[in-house]
Amino acid sequence: MAFTRVCSVSDLGPGEIMALEEGPEPVALVNVDGTFHAVDDTCTHDRWSLCDGYLEGGEIVCSLHLARFSVRSGAATMPPAYEALKVYPVKVEGDDVLVDLDAGQYQED
Repeated sequence: MAFTRVCSVSDLGPGEIMALEEGPEPVALVNVDGTFHAVDDTCTHDRWSLCDGYLEGGEIVCSLHLARFSVRSGAATMPPAYEALKVYPVKVEGDDVLVDLDAGQYQED
């Protein structure tokens, strides 16, 4: 695993979303109550950036058609999306948030 520093903990407050474009695919980094998660930034329903959406609880909501995805598992939780997002490993070291941008994978709930 090759983790990349993407931001400081203080750069992304609870309930916020940040686009990461350092890797081979666009990734959305989210802060859910102080816990960081990283998922694909592209809605599987209509190829729209999820960073344009918002967080509600542990779900990221697409601003285009309101599809929802779990940021923990990547699972589509509300139509019109049915396909899951990839989830990327995240770790925090001190004030640094690191993501393995090459290790995105689909997870089972």
